[in-house]
Amino acid sequence: MKKILLFLLIISVAAFAGDMKSLKIGDKAPSFVLKNYDGKEFKLEKLLKENKYTVLMWISTECPVSNAYNERMVKLYDTYAGKGIAFVGMNSNKAEKVSDIEKHSKDKRFKFVVLKDDMNKVADLYAAQVTPEVFVLDPKGSIVYHGRIDDSKNAEKIEKKDLAAALDALLAGKKIENAETKAFGCTVKRVEKPQLSE
Repeated sequence: MKKILLFLLIISVAAFAGDMKSLKIGDKAPSFVLKNYDGKEFKLEKLLKENKYTVLMWISTECPVSNAYNERMVKLYDTYAGKGIAFVGMNSNKAEKVSDIEKHSKDKRFKFVVLKDDMNKVADLYAAQVTPEVFVLDPKGSIVYHGRIDDSKNAEKIEKKDLAAALDALLAGKKIENAETKAFGCTVKRVEKPQLSE
């Protein structure tokens, strides 16, 4: 029975993912306006205008894979924020409330904002599938990197620091060697949307 339920879940996720348009490197990033847990509003256009590059990170308060990256995300912020790169957490999970995000952000000492994406509207626009999953945008709003932060949930087994390598290349004015990598983690827990009858 468990195997059947798992199979049906995989099929439904795959079917839903198929309905979303996957964004590619060079595509224009969809615009959005979202709020932080303190009610402050953030517009993508303003972030793009004020920074050299903007990193959107889909994260979760509950996902063990996402949580394995908490310290690494803070270190990335510490390393690159002073170099003109903005880091923005995106929480699109239906069951994770604003109060959960606030507590998690404070407990983990995040220095970057974490925006609540109600009804996973922005996740759908970006076709974000897992936590953590990253999109890097240039000042014009084009996607220049998409994928994982690095290649291992276990910090001691990291061989490729993909996001850091991408940011280093961008700051040096060089081409990103691997602009698209495979993100891994927990699926974004979306709200159920009514199916259109044929």
